[in-house]
Amino acid sequence: MKEITKKKQRDTFLGRLKANKELLLLSTPGAIWFFLFAYLPLFGILVAFKKYRITGDGFFYNLFTSETVGYENFKFLFSSGDAWIIVRNTVLYNAVFVVLGVAIPVVLALLLNEIKNKGMMKIYQSSMFLPYFLSWVVVSYCVFAFLNPEKGYFNAIIQQFGGNPVSWYAEKSYWPFIIIFMSQWKGMGYNTVVYLASICGIDNTYYEAAVLDGAAKWQQIKYITLPLLKPVITILLIMAVGGIFKADFGLFFQLPRDSGPLYPVTNVLDTYIFRALKTNGEIGMSSAAALFQSTVGFILIMIANKIVSKVDNENALF
Repeated sequence: MKEITKKKQRDTFLGRLKANKELLLLSTPGAIWFFLFAYLPLFGILVAFKKYRITGDGFFYNLFTSETVGYENFKFLFSSGDAWIIVRNTVLYNAVFVVLGVAIPVVLALLLNEIKNKGMMKIYQSSMFLPYFLSWVVVSYCVFAFLNPEKGYFNAIIQQFGGNPVSWYAEKSYWPFIIIFMSQWKGMGYNTVVYLASICGIDNTYYEAAVLDGAAKWQQIKYITLPLLKPVITILLIMAVGGIFKADFGLFFQLPRDSGPLYPVTNVLDTYIFRALKTNGEIGMSSAAALFQSTVGFILIMIANKIVSKVDNENALF
């Protein structure tokens, strides 16, 4: 009986492989890529628990000969007097980015979808998407042209109206707004395209039926577009929550030009780790910080997905 059961299971498994061989073949390059660049490097997690020293004899030799220090590398994140500041900045900025990263692109996608001239829609779409491809180094120089304390465009306007020039890179009160604005300016095009593609995939018969029933444009958006966008919004929101302990290094390091007076509002986990690595050269500490960020992100994704599955199981990530 056991042999018959195993044979049935094997036949069923082989049958599934045969039935889905095209899909498996198409997914093979992606699986290989993930194995080589996502799963195989996980072996390096051990560096977070080592006092890693480079002797020139190769990574594995250095790894196994370096002193094991347990959780000592994780302590530096919270032993500094700036620990509260960097965690606060990281979480609060990312919380704002998560909310605005959903609200603004959805509104822009709805507006673009209402443009009847497809040529103009493509121009607007490309114009919003272009900043996404610019590096923060390039963007930082563009911002510097506006905020240069001596010859900046903004100070020139202020002086034109009789005001005093502002030392932008020494006044920390302005930078939370500058960082949030520039982050949305650079990233909103990508998210808008994602939502716009989802809107374009909605069956037009829904809208035709709504028009026959006398539904206004706002009613069509409220009762057709937004409900059908809900699965995409939910998935992107869950993924964004998972990255709430990670910060865009270029945004917080390049944009304020690593200005010391701005550290209270621009110093986040990623910049703190970089400066600590540059100062003391402890690779183990930076690895511990990255592992901490990834672990917290994974836990947050699981929690967010669990909450969504309780509210609406169909829109959960898994």
